[in-house]
Amino acid sequence: MTNEPVVIYSAEWCGDCRRAKSWLTANAVPFTEINVEHDDAARERAIALAGGRQEIPVVVLPGGEILVEPTTTELAAALS
Repeated sequence: MTNEPVVIYSAEWCGDCRRAKSWLTANAVPFTEINVEHDDAARERAIALAGGRQEIPVVVLPGGEILVEPTTTELAAALS
């Protein structure tokens, strides 16, 4: 695993976002959170990264792979 942080586009009200951030924290995976709730530019960037889908979280892994609304299992597999 790299020391480069994961970037997660999220919002406070989003249960899937809270779950993903909790998993990253519990597994000592460094991440940078970008809150899209009140930031139009961040929201548009998340939508673009997600291929036009308006779903969060959007997780950008070191190396550039993008996961949209990943399950905990998908997140673990991508970071192993």
